[in-house]
Amino acid sequence: MYKNYIFDLDGTLLDTLGDLAASTNYALRQHGMAEHSIDDVRTFVGNGVGKLIERAVPGGLENPEYESVLDTFRKHYMQHSLDTTKPYPGIEDMLRRLRSEGCRVAVVSNKFYDATRELCLHFFADTVEVAIGERHDIRRKPAPDTVIEAMRQLGIDRSETVYVGDSEVDVATARNTDIPCISVLWGFRDKEFLTAHGATTFISSPDDIFRHLC
Repeated sequence: MYKNYIFDLDGTLLDTLGDLAASTNYALRQHGMAEHSIDDVRTFVGNGVGKLIERAVPGGLENPEYESVLDTFRKHYMQHSLDTTKPYPGIEDMLRRLRSEGCRVAVVSNKFYDATRELCLHFFADTVEVAIGERHDIRRKPAPDTVIEAMRQLGIDRSETVYVGDSEVDVATARNTDIPCISVLWGFRDKEFLTAHGATTFISSPDDIFRHLC
C-alpha cells in the first residue's frame, strides 16, 4: 500500500527514554528541583523538549528558572544522548529492507534539530535519507509543516506515503498532513491510549510493517 515511509524517532525507531529522563533529572537537580520517575518522563515526551521541561518544572512556563533548566537540559542531552539510547529490536533490519524494496525513508521528530540529525547519522546513516527535527523556522508536530518539508526534500507527494509513530501527536500529525498513520505498540504510549486519540492501524513488531508494503 505504501512506498514512502516517514517515521517518528523517539519511541518509534529509538528507545531514547533513559537518556531523556537522565538529562531531565540532571537539569532539575542543577536547579534544586525535584526529580521525576522514568514513567513520569514517558508521559512528558512527544511535543518537543520545551514542552518536556515545561511539564517537568514546577509551575511550568511560569517558573522563572524554566529557560535555565531548558538550557541545562539541552547542553547535557547533546553530550549524553548516546549513553543508553539504541534502536528497538528489528528496526535496523526493517529500515534496510524498506530501502532494498525501493521505499523512500525519512524521519520527522519534535526532538530538537541537532539531536535528531546526530542520532539519525549515528544509527541510520545508510537508511534514513532525510531527518528533520524541531527548528525555529518551522512549526513542529502536530502541525503538518515538518512532514511536508520531508516530502519536499524526498521529492514525493502524499500518494503512497504513510507516517509511522508511537504517540497521539503522531496520529494528529498524519491527520493534519492528510496521510495515513501506522501506530507502533512498542513505544511510549499503549494501544488503549492511542485508540482513544484516534489511532486505527497498529503494528506490534517492525516486521509487521511489511503487511503495508506495496
